[in-house]
Amino acid sequence: MKRCLDDEFPDAHCELDFTTPLELLVAVVLSAQTTDVRVNQVTPALFARYRTAADYAGADRAELEEYLRPTGFFRAKANSVMGLGAALVERYDGEVPGKLKDLVTLPGVGRKTANVVLGDAFGVPGITVDTHFGRLVRRWGWTEEEDPVKVEHAVGELIPRKEWTLLSHRTIFHGRRVCHARKPACGACPLAKMCPSFGTGPTGFEEAAKLVKGEERDHILDLAARR
Repeated sequence: MKRCLDDEFPDAHCELDFTTPLELLVAVVLSAQTTDVRVNQVTPALFARYRTAADYAGADRAELEEYLRPTGFFRAKANSVMGLGAALVERYDGEVPGKLKDLVTLPGVGRKTANVVLGDAFGVPGITVDTHFGRLVRRWGWTEEEDPVKVEHAVGELIPRKEWTLLSHRTIFHGRRVCHARKPACGACPLAKMCPSFGTGPTGFEEAAKLVKGEERDHILDLAARR
């Protein structure tokens, strides 16, 4: 199944736009309860206004909230980002730490956020267990665990460490484009023949093909048709 994922999404990557570890950390915090597309609409102006951890720590709350408003839950997110900036200044000289044990001590940063930052900003392998990843590995029978930390450890035992980050991206891509929560595109899925949950969604190719999303759609359908 992993090899099929590799073929399906050879260029899978973090879909949040960033240029520094701090930008990625903030973007991941903002992505809660919204889409990466929406976050990417907000961050160009945000990152131009707030360039350092100290900028976030000393931000005018009302001004920051206006930048964050389109992402939803903007007051809570402003609290998180300001607290994050203050913690980075106080504990790490304003720099984002490159270790899991340090990242998870920061306000609003759990293992999922930490693993995204480690994998994409520091090149440290990590498994990102978001809703898509958890749903798919359970459908595939890789684990029955519901707790994200237990899912992370269970999958980590199956897959070589060096492949964790790309596996996370490819699985999340597949969840967003093919294996949807309510109506997966089973009949147009390149993994269909190996999937123990085949039949959860429509099994006919034409009906399922209508559910496939993303710019990779033609490639996905071609792979599915050949398998």
